[in-house]
Amino acid sequence: MARQSTIRTEAAAVVTTRHLSLGRSRVRAAWLFLAPMLLVLLLVAGWPLARTIYFGFTDADLSDLSSYEFIGFANYLEYDEGEWYGLLADPDWWNAARNTLYFAVISVSIETTLGLIIALALNASFPGRSILRAAVLIPWAIPTVVSAKMWGWMLHDQFGVLNDMLLGLGIIAQPVAWTADPDLAMAAVIMVDVWKTTPFMALLILAGLQMLPSDCYEAARVDGVHPVKVFFRITLPLIRPAIMVAVIFRLLDALRIFDLIYVLTSNSADTMSMSVYARQQLVDFQAVGYGSAASTLLFMVIAVLTVIYIVAGRVNLGEGGR
Repeated sequence: MARQSTIRTEAAAVVTTRHLSLGRSRVRAAWLFLAPMLLVLLLVAGWPLARTIYFGFTDADLSDLSSYEFIGFANYLEYDEGEWYGLLADPDWWNAARNTLYFAVISVSIETTLGLIIALALNASFPGRSILRAAVLIPWAIPTVVSAKMWGWMLHDQFGVLNDMLLGLGIIAQPVAWTADPDLAMAAVIMVDVWKTTPFMALLILAGLQMLPSDCYEAARVDGVHPVKVFFRITLPLIRPAIMVAVIFRLLDALRIFDLIYVLTSNSADTMSMSVYARQQLVDFQAVGYGSAASTLLFMVIAVLTVIYIVAGRVNLGEGGR
């Protein structure tokens, strides 16, 4: 008996060693396949990011990028002769930060709500569902610059179709300059962004809905549970990971919004985002060092807010949620 026990122990040890060896070989193979992609990613994204961060500590100018000096944190914050200078002391930067956060919170909230409603509707069985699913994705498929230019014409105060419709219905008495009015410009930008990006949210949430197990709903139907309770107690908790991932992706896009705002309102202070501010410093004012500092700060803001959101939502992307 003792000999048999020893043999079993040795056999188990051999099997364990083989499994560990197989696991290590698979890990090495995985890294081998990932190495080209990681190298390309490092060259395409890592090097420009590192160079931008470095330029943020210099006084580089667009007219002559070969001649610059290292100035430390002066682009971010500097005290000189009783005055504070730099990004963190610039009211225009803080205005752009407020605009960006306001835009991100409002637009993502509306898009998540509408995306959930649309996803629930598209998840139901009805004739022509496939055609409707494809049609819903059209706004998202249109390039942002194209859709922004299209909406810019539609929102025009003199010959825009939206003003014409509202005038015909008697809702407004005179044409409205949607993108030029300080009180309406941000609302117009958010409206266009919601129109374009809600299909993206609906698509991700719909994917989560289609993966839900049917036995839970059959049990609820047998027990006579009200559909509203089924939604809040079964559907919503089960699709929470999908919603959280969709919100994270959309939040990353919203925080770095540039093209939509720039095409619709250019450098207007009422809608200027952090990306538009960085572009203004880099291109219009040719201050590469200062603009790079603004881009670096934008990157840090997005990274910090994303980490906070993930931790607060307790989302484990590797295991599908907790």
